[in-house]
Amino acid sequence: HGAAELEEPGTEVLPRRTPAPAWIPTAKGEEGDLCLRSSDCAAGLCCARHFWSKMCKPVLREGQVCTRHRRKGSHGLEIFQRCHCAEGLACRLQRELGPGDASRLHTCQRH
Repeated sequence: HGAAELEEPGTEVLPRRTPAPAWIPTAKGEEGDLCLRSSDCAAGLCCARHFWSKMCKPVLREGQVCTRHRRKGSHGLEIFQRCHCAEGLACRLQRELGPGDASRLHTCQRH
C-alpha cells in the first residue's frame, strides 16, 4: 500500500519539502523587520509587538526608558512593546527624580 510500490525500481524517494512562506525571513532580521520571536532578529535586537504585528527592535541600553511589568503576563497587552534591558542592566525606578516627583519612570541601570 506504500508509495514506494508506485515508484520505478532504482529511484530514490525523497521527502517532499514545503517551501517556507515568503514572509518568514531566511536571514536574521534587522531593525524594523517583521518577526515571530527574538531568535528571528539579529544580535542586539529583540522581537517586540508594534501595533498588531511584531518587529525587530533594539535591546535597551543604559539610561533608556524601560517597561517594568508588575503582573506576569501583562507584557502581551502592550501595543508598542519595548525590548528588555541589555545584559548587565536591570529595569529600575529612576532615582534622580526629586522628592515631590510622583513619576514612575523606569530606566535600564547597572546592577
